[in-house]
Amino acid sequence: MPKPYSVDLRARVIEDVETGASRREAAERYGISPSVVVIWVQRFEETGSVAAKPSGGSTSPLEQHAKFLLGLIANQPDLTLDEIVAAMRKTPDRRQPQRGVAVLQASQRHFQKKSLRAAEQERDRQPSCAQSRWHSRGD
Repeated sequence: MPKPYSVDLRARVIEDVETGASRREAAERYGISPSVVVIWVQRFEETGSVAAKPSGGSTSPLEQHAKFLLGLIANQPDLTLDEIVAAMRKTPDRRQPQRGVAVLQASQRHFQKKSLRAAEQERDRQPSCAQSRWHSRGD
């Protein structure tokens, strides 16, 4: 992700627009897109700030269950993922427990070993019905 423009540049562009320059003129003067100038001016008018919005920093859906999960693991450190999911399902006071369970199950599916393809197995590849008809056509 590209770095945001500096606060200094943003302030100079907004100052030009505030002193009478059009958004397009300000964009040409500083070599930036007119659409970004429009966005900056709108944000400045709404919030009074020229700073960029914070980026990144997403949170996990399990964050709301962190205290419960960490306590569970502290009491029984050898729990498997299936046992943790079962414990979450048994706890009725969890807010949106099904979401947490779904995330745990999705993470479990993500780390499961991929099954072997026909080429990697110790058997010959079986042709599909259409392939069998094609090969048996004898031109």
